[in-house]
Amino acid sequence: MKPEARARQIIDELLTNVGWHVQDYDQINLGAGLAIAVREYTLKSGFADYLLFINRKAVGVIEAKPVGQTLSGVEIQSDKYSFNLPKTLACHQKPLPFIYESTGKETYFRDARDPDYRSRRVFAFHKPETLQEWLREPDTLRGRLQQLPEIDTEDLRDCQKEAISGLFNSFKENRPRALIQMATGVGKTYTAVSFIYWLIKLAGAKRVLFLVDRKNLGEQTEKEFQQYVTPDDGRKFTELYNVQLLRSNTIDPVNKVCITTIQRLYSMLRGEAEFEAESEEESLFDGNEENQQPKDVVYNSKIPLETFDFIITDECHRSIYNVWRQVLEYFDAFIIGLTATPSLQTFGFFNQNLVMEYPHERAVADGVNVGYEVYRIRTQITEQGSTIQAGFYIDTRNRQTRAVRWQQLDEDLSYPAKELDRSVVALDQIRTVIRTFKERLFTEIFPGRTEVPKTLIFAKDDSHAEDIVRIVREEFGKGNEFCKKITYRTTGEKTEDLIASFRNSYNPRIAVTVDMISTGTDIKPLECLIFLRDVKSRIYFEQMKGRGTRTINSTDFQGVTPDAEVKEQFVIVDVVGVCESDKTDSRPLERKRSVPFDALLQSVATDVRDEDTLMSLAGRLAKFDKKLNADERTELKSVAGAKSIQQITRDLLDALDPDIQIEQAVKQFQTAKPTKAQQQQAAEVLINQACQPFDNPQFRNLLKEIKSKNEQIIDTVTQDLILSAGFDISARDKAMATVETFRQCLEAKKDEITALQILYNQPYGQRRLTYEQIKQLANALERPPCNLTPEKVWQAYAQLEADKVRGAGVQKLLTDIISLVRFAMGETETLEPYSVTIEEKFQQWLMGKTFTSEQVSWLEKIKQHIITSVRIDVEDLQEMPQEAFKGYQLFGNDLMDILDELNEVLAA
Repeated sequence: MKPEARARQIIDELLTNVGWHVQDYDQINLGAGLAIAVREYTLKSGFADYLLFINRKAVGVIEAKPVGQTLSGVEIQSDKYSFNLPKTLACHQKPLPFIYESTGKETYFRDARDPDYRSRRVFAFHKPETLQEWLREPDTLRGRLQQLPEIDTEDLRDCQKEAISGLFNSFKENRPRALIQMATGVGKTYTAVSFIYWLIKLAGAKRVLFLVDRKNLGEQTEKEFQQYVTPDDGRKFTELYNVQLLRSNTIDPVNKVCITTIQRLYSMLRGEAEFEAESEEESLFDGNEENQQPKDVVYNSKIPLETFDFIITDECHRSIYNVWRQVLEYFDAFIIGLTATPSLQTFGFFNQNLVMEYPHERAVADGVNVGYEVYRIRTQITEQGSTIQAGFYIDTRNRQTRAVRWQQLDEDLSYPAKELDRSVVALDQIRTVIRTFKERLFTEIFPGRTEVPKTLIFAKDDSHAEDIVRIVREEFGKGNEFCKKITYRTTGEKTEDLIASFRNSYNPRIAVTVDMISTGTDIKPLECLIFLRDVKSRIYFEQMKGRGTRTINSTDFQGVTPDAEVKEQFVIVDVVGVCESDKTDSRPLERKRSVPFDALLQSVATDVRDEDTLMSLAGRLAKFDKKLNADERTELKSVAGAKSIQQITRDLLDALDPDIQIEQAVKQFQTAKPTKAQQQQAAEVLINQACQPFDNPQFRNLLKEIKSKNEQIIDTVTQDLILSAGFDISARDKAMATVETFRQCLEAKKDEITALQILYNQPYGQRRLTYEQIKQLANALERPPCNLTPEKVWQAYAQLEADKVRGAGVQKLLTDIISLVRFAMGETETLEPYSVTIEEKFQQWLMGKTFTSEQVSWLEKIKQHIITSVRIDVEDLQEMPQEAFKGYQLFGNDLMDILDELNEVLAA
């Protein structure tokens, strides 16, 4: 049989499989069924290898070529067939929309209705019902993707918006595959749910496939869909569209989203009626799939290639793009990859189309992830193995049954470190590690803490995990609830219930796993990872580290770990040297742990700006930012040239990013390929720009003051002794010291604090203070070295000059600080609460006015606002619309003049 005849034989079979009736031209019978494929159909000139009919009207052509012939060169020929049609031929559309080129082994398809249409490879031919459905639609999917708007209606993180924008731009370019790389813990799944919603709603996606690594991640993904509130409609995703997590080998035809593992999907394509759920439990990360042959796939009429419009692969193992590749390529769908750790195979599969890159370091700078530090524990057996001398009784254990029996060695037994916990179990090695972890936990690893942080231990296998669990319980002196094993061999409790308890409840404090929680599973309160096993795969290691990167709000965090304030970082306890081999993309930002924060700031200010110094500073700032309150953030931003701590941290990391350095060099030197020297000069420019805020001593001092105020040193070692007990006879001396400190602080800060500049330098009647300025002053006095509050200073004055102090500021209003400063400056003879002063001025002002009782009542409310907020402005009225309306009713056009007069009389 000639090659072309063989190709046509295969094509006939493919067409028949999808529902076409294949006929010769001289045996044509367009009434034989819905869809007819006619061979050698006569056109104006020449013949179409196949002309396709639906409901007796032509819809497309197939150009057949021998196996092995390239097909791009015959596109012009098939295009001519779609145009070169007899006038009498009934067509759904001219030129014909659906065009195929095929060798039977390779098939390309294009829809001529697509904007700037392009041929794409397909596994087989489309079902005629699908083409019929497409004909009814006013526009094609790719046409609708061209119209996707900018999505900015949701409360998404900037990185999530950037990912969706990059993906939509890729669709507009008709790129069949796109890769989104986002650090673990920043919300990849939520991002996917968001763009899936818009693809269904705006682009009319028929069905979306969401592939996960294993079953429990599918359940987690299903919950994301169930919890997602649509931003424009307000209802839950699952209230609008059906979402199916496959628990059987049947796809519900009404669903819009189908969630499954690639293992089950392959089983379905093979036509298997059932698939064991246990086969979806284990992660593909820990298997040997890359050593297997690629999975063969054949056409399955129950699951046609057009079943899905979009496929999302979420953190699937690299073998998905090798062993399982044909399963993905079976479908005529756009493929979107979500990953934190792309490999070379991943980049290759997605045609190098990286639409979003958001690494761990950037996520830490943005406060989306927390950073980490590595605590190393080395033991002799871990690194060198051991020798058991002949004559010692040892116990041997069956690895499957764990049955133990005693035997005496008749010769020395030596074992290397690599056999540890495999052919040899050294229980004292595990015990030594766990005991060291416990002893150092509250002094070095998490100093000052009293509760064991949520800790995840990675074991080599289930038997190793069993040993670890028992030793952890013994060494910590705790019961079964304290430490749990969460592996695929856990019985008695459902693994999903154990994971939920580890995530949301106080116990267990420590979980031991092999790979059940190694990828994808979200445990936000987790603060410590202990590696008692090595990991060869760079990608897998990044995934395992990702369990600790999640951020969590302080309320939820304290609900699980009561003695913690905020989750500012996590710690990797490395027992086997897993962090020492160069397998990891992300690194701890902290490079100079022993250098104090003050010294880092001073180093940067004096132009010590090497990578380790700047990375360490960025890491410290990222942790520092998590402890700031709103007032402190505002104050720092005002001193740092309107830059937030997060922005400053990002700038430091950007300045060290080689890609951004190259971009800067291209722009700076107007060249497409900058030299190494030019890149270094560009890097220097970026670094100096990023470090500019640290040139300001006021900013550095403010950072140090706030850090000092927010930190406490907890001494858990020194035992205290009672020296004396009784009333303090030097209270007056302390009051005098407080007043003197207050005066010294005012003098020292009168040129740098705006409120003091106004009070010291402006005439009495021209002072225009704002609440923000008063708050800045109070914050400055509260920090070291002043350590003063208005209440403390007021009490000191009351103790020293009781005859001059009226009231005790019992309302504790921030504005009382104005009275304190004026008294210290000698402007007033008596110290009285700010509210008393304002009340007296208000009554004096009213004496010269003729207001109605209703007007006076409204003005009383404005007076109270001035007492608490120093003055009243138009913006304040806008926040009180009812009072503003009432004011305009009472005073008409005179309202603003009256308010200006009140500000001048009362607030001066």
